[in-house]
Amino acid sequence: MVKAKSWVLCKRPEGVPKLDDFSCVEKDLPPCGDGDIIIQAVSLSVDPYMRYRARMVPLNTTFVGGQVAKVIESKNSKYPVGSYVVSYSGWASHTHLKKDELNDASGFGTAPILDVGDLPKSLALGILGMPGNTAYFGFLELCVPKEGDTVVVNGAAGAVGSAVVQIAKIKGCRVIGFAGSAAKVAWVKGLGADYVFNYKTDSIDESLKAAAPNGINCYFDNVGGKFTAEVLPHMAQFGRISICGAISTYNDESKGIGKVTMDSPYSEGAILWKQLRVEGFIVSRWGARWNEGLNKMLQWVKEGKLKYKETVTQGFENMPTAFIGLFSGDNTGKAVVNV
Repeated sequence: MVKAKSWVLCKRPEGVPKLDDFSCVEKDLPPCGDGDIIIQAVSLSVDPYMRYRARMVPLNTTFVGGQVAKVIESKNSKYPVGSYVVSYSGWASHTHLKKDELNDASGFGTAPILDVGDLPKSLALGILGMPGNTAYFGFLELCVPKEGDTVVVNGAAGAVGSAVVQIAKIKGCRVIGFAGSAAKVAWVKGLGADYVFNYKTDSIDESLKAAAPNGINCYFDNVGGKFTAEVLPHMAQFGRISICGAISTYNDESKGIGKVTMDSPYSEGAILWKQLRVEGFIVSRWGARWNEGLNKMLQWVKEGKLKYKETVTQGFENMPTAFIGLFSGDNTGKAVVNV
């Protein structure tokens, strides 16, 4: 009998999540039936979007998230013992997956891990996983960058933002990044960005006046809120905006499900007169092309065109701590927890 630990959401967070919003529970998993597998987590993901999902996840159930896991029991020939999978099984140390829960659909299901060779398997949670595809498809498909375009990326030191910065440079764009500390600014500069500003100490408006005097062609928005309100007047005619996230609002309960707010940063006047295209997305829309994105990102990593950084927390018991740290800027690149 396999014993599994899981972190559950025991109460709704109010503002920034706290340790006592979570509780670790233990249970025995059922035996592995025909076609089933049992997996053991090796690396688990913590991501800002989980704060938004905390408004929806049923209380006292395993909290959401992806993991790289090793198959430790199997009655399914597609998933032999010792193989690795990427699974959206949440914050669980071990998971029993039934035959009908297994498929080759990537993104938010369970699938064999991409062959990353000698690279860390945890990259399947970052630049070679969902965040990587978020950058790949969300930027290339919606912003449609052209050589010479001026691109602005906020959250530029995060898992998605840092990948967008580099993809934009691969496509021949001028890139302006914003990050939240001197160390992060230096790292993003090292990724090839033409200009990088610390949004905590530099004026967004003045920075863009200096770095984008002819306007912004592509804006990849991870932050939303006041930041985006300051960017919008600097957009060029026919600019394209890809809304990936709104991390500045995730701890604001007024932005909850079903609640109407009247403070959107997306001014109708600016959108109309500048003839902007603004589109939000969930990366699963490209599920049918999932491996296309992953294989291209892997190629660029192997060619040295894409760099990555992981902020690693050790120990399953530290899942909530690693998650909470996202909202004080503890991570550079992808935040993962290794078991």
